[in-house]
Amino acid sequence: MGQSVGNMNTHYRAGDSIIPAPKFPIEHFVVPAAMVTYGLIALNNDALRDLDENTQEEIWQDHAHNHTPVDNLLQFVPAIMVYGLNIAGIKGEHNFVDRSAIFLMSNLFLGISVSSLKNITMQQRPDSSDHLSFPSGHTAEAFANAEFLRLEYRNVSAWYGIGGYVIAAITGYLRMYNNKHYLSDVIAGAGIGILSTDLSYFLYPKIKRIFVRNGIKNAMVLPYYQNSVAGFSLSYHLP
Repeated sequence: MGQSVGNMNTHYRAGDSIIPAPKFPIEHFVVPAAMVTYGLIALNNDALRDLDENTQEEIWQDHAHNHTPVDNLLQFVPAIMVYGLNIAGIKGEHNFVDRSAIFLMSNLFLGISVSSLKNITMQQRPDSSDHLSFPSGHTAEAFANAEFLRLEYRNVSAWYGIGGYVIAAITGYLRMYNNKHYLSDVIAGAGIGILSTDLSYFLYPKIKRIFVRNGIKNAMVLPYYQNSVAGFSLSYHLP
């Protein structure tokens, strides 16, 4: 799961020339796409629904415990690590501007996907608090950030990515531990998170290359999502 992208992204640093982006590596998206597919199938599959119920019963009902708020913070830790490592002098794959644009683009894709599916499927949470169970937004955020950490530091050490994915997995487990999500919600959320980051790493070089090709230098391409309207904004310095 942690190797869903391979060497597909193009690196941009200040002063670098444009490197042609490779073709879409569809094979690298198979695993996270399969995770999302699993979650969608589980919505109407008796066997998978039984697995959801049995897993939730084992975690929540058979071992009574209180809720923990840790998952609300833990989901962001891998992304915080990316910026913290850069501050500490351990450089990743991209400069601050490009790294931030990719991160925001990933969250744009993630936010639209999760919000849309929640409102379309209207699945009741295990604790019956609302009908926004599928997919898990916390898990999607955690795995998007874990993949972000992995891709930024894969050429420094694989352990950064491993650590990020451990944190993401714990976040997903805590969503079930807090009786907020079923197993299939968590699996689908993880897939959406990984796909969102992988797609951002693939698309961002193409978007930036369009502006550079047209003579727009020192540009920062940022995604936005406001009042149910999504798009991209461009900020640049005039010569």
